Amino acid sequence: MAKDFLHGMRKDYGKDSLTKASVHPDPMVQFEEWFKAAMKTDGDEANVLTLSTLGEDQIPEGRIVLLKFYAEDGFTFYTNYTSNKAKQLEKHPYASMTFHWKSQERQVRVKGAITRVPAEISDEYFKERPMGSRIGAWASPQSQEIPNREFLDERVEEVQKKFENQNEIPRPDYWGGYLLTPVRIEFWQGRPSRLHDRIVYDLVDGQWETKRLAP
Repeated sequence: MAKDFLHGMRKDYGKDSLTKASVHPDPMVQFEEWFKAAMKTDGDEANVLTLSTLGEDQIPEGRIVLLKFYAEDGFTFYTNYTSNKAKQLEKHPYASMTFHWKSQERQVRVKGAITRVPAEISDEYFKERPMGSRIGAWASPQSQEIPNREFLDERVEEVQKKFENQNEIPRPDYWGGYLLTPVRIEFWQGRPSRLHDRIVYDLVDGQWETKRLAP
């Protein structure tokens, strides 16, 4: 079932360049610079990333999640602690993140260790979520098999009734955040003829070291 038309699908890049001299010594500062640039062109989808984890079968799995916070200590996202990815992270507490900003012809790859964020931080973030998202966190048995869409609709109605007389919907204890603390961050800038620029930061003895990789 070969699709020969795929052979000709390509784009030549050339919006910008990247050198060791041009990047900031701190990769988190460099990330913020690129992230703010992506926000101008990608808007509400600038925080979209692919999270990759290791399954019990030792085969990597990737899925799209949203970055909700970043700081010097790393990158935070939220999920159901009973989901497949959470189970994988509990067993193998390491992961990678890949950001792709098409409009900027850029990607950033991050890998490191995973830990749960403190419950009080998850509580604060949960309060900021839209009402529908809070109800959804209670209603969805994430990653479990369900019979049909109506099952979810019924669960939503049950949750709405459960909390209809309360001022706020509390965070379920099976839902919260994870922090990825990076040990390697790679910045990729698309260049002509597939000769892309790649600058990688490695954490060595508590200090970030940079090097250039071949495309």
